Amino acid sequence: MPCSVISARRLAVASLSLFWLAFAAVAAEDPFAAVRADFMEAYTRAGAAGQNADKTDSEALRTYPLYPYLQSARIRRALLNTTGSLESVDQRAATFLTYYDREPVTRELRRAWLESLAERGQWVLFLQHYREASASDAMRCRSFTGRIALERTEGLAADIAAQWLTPQGLPECERAFEWLRAQNGLTPALVEQRVRLALTKGNTTFARQIIAQLPVQQSAALLQWAAILDNPQRGVDALIASPATPVDPAAMLAGWSQLARKDRGGAVARFDSLVRARQLDEKAASPYALAVALPLARDRDPDALTYFARVQPADLDDSALEWQVRAALWAGNWPLVSQSVAAMSDTARQTPRWRYWAARAAEQTHDATVAQQLYRSVIADDNYYSAMAAARLDQPMIPHTEKLVLDRAALREIGQLPAFVRSRELLRVNLRREALAEWQFGYDSLGEAVRPQTVHLAADWGWYDQAVATATQLRVFNDYALLYPQPYDREVRTAAKLTDVDPQLIYGVLRQESLYRADAVSPAGAYGLLQLLPATARSTAQRWERPRPSTSDLFSPSINVTLGAGQLRMLLDRFGGQTAVALAGYNAGPAAAARWLPTQAVDPDVWVENIPYNETRTYVQKVLWHSLVFAWLRSGGDAQRTEGWLARISSAPDETVLGTL
Repeated sequence: MPCSVISARRLAVASLSLFWLAFAAVAAEDPFAAVRADFMEAYTRAGAAGQNADKTDSEALRTYPLYPYLQSARIRRALLNTTGSLESVDQRAATFLTYYDREPVTRELRRAWLESLAERGQWVLFLQHYREASASDAMRCRSFTGRIALERTEGLAADIAAQWLTPQGLPECERAFEWLRAQNGLTPALVEQRVRLALTKGNTTFARQIIAQLPVQQSAALLQWAAILDNPQRGVDALIASPATPVDPAAMLAGWSQLARKDRGGAVARFDSLVRARQLDEKAASPYALAVALPLARDRDPDALTYFARVQPADLDDSALEWQVRAALWAGNWPLVSQSVAAMSDTARQTPRWRYWAARAAEQTHDATVAQQLYRSVIADDNYYSAMAAARLDQPMIPHTEKLVLDRAALREIGQLPAFVRSRELLRVNLRREALAEWQFGYDSLGEAVRPQTVHLAADWGWYDQAVATATQLRVFNDYALLYPQPYDREVRTAAKLTDVDPQLIYGVLRQESLYRADAVSPAGAYGLLQLLPATARSTAQRWERPRPSTSDLFSPSINVTLGAGQLRMLLDRFGGQTAVALAGYNAGPAAAARWLPTQAVDPDVWVENIPYNETRTYVQKVLWHSLVFAWLRSGGDAQRTEGWLARISSAPDETVLGTL
């Protein structure tokens, strides 16, 4: 036989061997690759058309870990059949729920089947499979109806009375409430209690519906309360004009607080008149002063301190003291800053935020020793305030890494547990909510000693948001290599080069906005990694002469990161390179950030602390810290200088003194 033929045969055998070795390696890594597509097709059909007979399923599909989810989907679909008897479907549902009991796969089916049973009045089955611990308010109300129908009324009055005390309507509970009324259990006192709950929540329309159930003499004060809330200016003016008119103190304070939030100037103009008309002494006037001080502080109005001065110490809880500190910072009243921080609870006072501000106050009041001690204590905490403290001490910042030990053997064992196998498969077929439920189910079943390994497991899967969420649940924050991955490095570097935005800033925004989820969608309709609104994305694309993106384009990392970086560049340019202001604009909108610019330059930490939106303030601080961590990781662990963070914020910044903050 010619050598060339022998060589060819050997080559063919070798190639085939390599193929099967590669196939085996892939199969070992992803043993369900072949059957996954069959499941997805069957699952889609189960949700869109009539049920498929189980006998048509292949053996591979029947043994696939997600097969119970397909069975559940088919039973739910069968429940929608409005023709014929559902007795066989009920039997299938009961068998399924009994077999899988409290596993996550039962949740959607249990809800759908219980709703069907309630509509059909099948109360025996309903109560047999009802689970109080996981019931919604609506489902709980249906359980009351079932207990009434079956005369299982022991303890029912107390259960319905507890459900009655909710500030919004519960139409599913009307049958139960009628039963309670017939038992003389829906007393006027209980009705009034619900009305007050609704009024406290500002739900005046619903409150009026319930007030109608009360006697006239009992309802008058509550109707007055509702009227004051609906038109606080008119209500307050009437109380000032008619000092003898009786009013519930809670109603008057609620109306006044509403006025102060909606019309700061109107409240300021009426404060002294209200105090005189209603003969409020210093103690009684204190809550009214606080109601004015808080919105004024959020507006950075210097009058805020005037009203804080009229608030009694007993009315200043930690939240109020925080805003008193912010007002004092804006006014440069450092003794009041120190005094307000000292008045906080021990828990609040010991947080990095308020230790930092105690240090700043000590520094400003010339107590350098205390200031340095406090700054050093803050540096160890690893956050925005740590970096600011390092800047104040003119020291470089090195994040304090705390490694989460990796146990490969434990990791393999956890990954093979059924709940985690199902969780990963559910991720792969884009059933994310179900994947989360299976993950938590598996996590809860683990011993505390091995739970930290699940952070590594999620990271290995590329499920970065779940890795961070699980680490947070475990109070693990400082394993930066694990919790600050850089999976979109090519897209980030390309966008950084195009827009001249630092890659670490892009990654900082990306991490805070979406936690690496390319498919993220916010309640406000923002999409993708950098959470872009479609209109913003289109205008940014036009400005950068990029193709007009569709909504689905925003799920593409390369498109989303480029446009997000472009938006950041535009904000940086608009606000003179002031990163903190640009980040505030990215989160709250450029118009809001422009409103917050100071008329005169202020220290950057004071400006950030006085951002009126809690969400935006936290956002700016976290992105700045994330950016420092990414810069530190990219440098290979070099200490990071943060003195640039001390550049003052101004409405027209001098380009020669712009810093990184």
